[in-house]
Amino acid sequence: MTPTPLLDAIEWPADLRERPASDLTGVADELRQFLIESVSRTGGHLAANLGTVELAIALHYAFNTPDDRIVWDVGHQAYAHKILTGRRADMARLRQYGGLAGFPKRAESEYDAFGAGHSSTSISAAAGMALAAKHAGLDRRHVAVIGDGAMTAGMAFEALNHIGDLDCNLLVILNDNDMSISPNVGALNQYFTRLLSGPLYSSMREGSKRMLEFVPPMKAFAQRAEEHMKGMFVPGTLFEELGFRYFGPVDGHDVNGLVSILKNLRGTHGPQLLHVVTRKGQGYAPAEEDPCRYHGVSKFEPENGLAPSAPKSPTYTDIFSQWLCDQATADNRLLGITPAMREGSGLVAFSEQFPQRYFDVGIAEQHAVTLAAGMACEGQKPVVAIYSTFLQRAMDQVIHDVALQNLPVLFAVDRAGIVGADGPTHAGTFDTALLRTVPNLLLMAPANERECRQMLSTGFAHDGPAAVRYPRGGGPGELPEGDSEDLETLPVGRAEVVREGRGLAILSFGALLETALAAGEALDATVVNMRFIKPLDTDLLAQLAASHQGFVTLEDHARAGGAGSAVLEWLSAEGLTRPCQVLGIPDAFTEHGSREQILADCGLDTAGVLAAIRHAFGLENCADDGSRIGFAG
Repeated sequence: MTPTPLLDAIEWPADLRERPASDLTGVADELRQFLIESVSRTGGHLAANLGTVELAIALHYAFNTPDDRIVWDVGHQAYAHKILTGRRADMARLRQYGGLAGFPKRAESEYDAFGAGHSSTSISAAAGMALAAKHAGLDRRHVAVIGDGAMTAGMAFEALNHIGDLDCNLLVILNDNDMSISPNVGALNQYFTRLLSGPLYSSMREGSKRMLEFVPPMKAFAQRAEEHMKGMFVPGTLFEELGFRYFGPVDGHDVNGLVSILKNLRGTHGPQLLHVVTRKGQGYAPAEEDPCRYHGVSKFEPENGLAPSAPKSPTYTDIFSQWLCDQATADNRLLGITPAMREGSGLVAFSEQFPQRYFDVGIAEQHAVTLAAGMACEGQKPVVAIYSTFLQRAMDQVIHDVALQNLPVLFAVDRAGIVGADGPTHAGTFDTALLRTVPNLLLMAPANERECRQMLSTGFAHDGPAAVRYPRGGGPGELPEGDSEDLETLPVGRAEVVREGRGLAILSFGALLETALAAGEALDATVVNMRFIKPLDTDLLAQLAASHQGFVTLEDHARAGGAGSAVLEWLSAEGLTRPCQVLGIPDAFTEHGSREQILADCGLDTAGVLAAIRHAFGLENCADDGSRIGFAG
């Protein structure tokens, strides 16, 4: 690692605040270099974090943390914050099993004022803290750091609209690393913002307000004059109208300038918004040139950057990407929608081939779903590509705007199940429970890549709402057959028996079919690839109930409310008393780590599944020969 003598002397923010301001630029340089080298060894979010190095230093230097609260939105920009708050040595295990979380986490540090993973929550959370402090009579400051992308979400504006009318000490920092107003940053804007945030201007402003209370026409004139004067220099009219005092834009990489402004604002009361312009990937040329590629990275050599992508087997996201383009070629009614996840959800090729049919709505999942509903009302066939964890944010719209009206909207639900290093905030472990209870909705889970393509075609052809949930990464390698014109569908509600056995029937829903087959081989059990969560193949279930003595359901989803629950409900409705063991994710939030580690923790690897079945059915002392496990054939 590159020597970092200044950073070595800083374990906590109190240590940072003891340094002279003249050291801060050097601290920033060392912290940035440490960040590059650290993430190169573990992987993680890089570009956005490089852009907030100076901001994190300035915040902890100007504010009395942890008593003053700093709330980081999303968490993609909080690595420097973690390093400055006693966790530098732990960065060696970032996002690894048992190591540091990749996002702020209250249980990890008192400096993490609020846990985050989904975007656009920071302003609401910080406002709640500010109001609670006021209610308790505490004089502390509260800061919400939100990116320009997160500011596209309705929740952020709901919070702004509410807070502007309140008397609470809240500073919102808009970290702008993408907007076109960056050229406005310069000496004049820096000077003007220091002036506006300083005590002289504030005292003159408040004194004038008190004097003009007795002359309403003059007060209104003065307010309009102030707005017009500021409007010549800053683009803050919207925030001012919402009740915030606006400052900026300022250079987010001038650490001493930021400290000066933040110290001024710390002594200012009421809602304020500071507009800070930063650059993703700042200080690391490869990330500056391609911040999207360096948003989330695997391990790499800092001297050379990320290696060229090696050929690899297609992931489920790749399968969806190809299907989307093929289906769009075949049907002009297909329109593609994403809530700001073009790359992650596999819409890059579609956006390039069909730009007029591609809609990125920003971080606005609710709008994305109702937008699709409106399109479907007019005879189009929208496809909403969305992560499972983000679909949670739009369930009202799925129910009220799509399913209630039985509109043909297809939801391509990526990252369903265990996601690995991103941890509980991104785990897709609740979508089945949320979706299968919704009337009119068809719900499918593929066991392999070929089946994923078939299910997407099936959902698209369905005359009503449909969803296909598929995991992150690759599958078993059973790729689609034929050419791009092959858009084969599946018979709706029909499962597939993939192994004939006796005694037990293992019903696999989705990605864990290979585990189910391994268990089936060991126990000589029947194994079924169920394919459809809704509707269930009840004809097959009835046949299996007549010829088998017990069921086991297996799914990469929470046990509560999942596909196994659907089977139990069917058994109950039919008056059948067959024992049924439901295997899935326990009633607890999963931790971060590799997918394999988390599945093993949940007892969903082959060893765990076999042990659970043997225990449930009293087979611990039986041989693996199915003829000796005590079930009639």
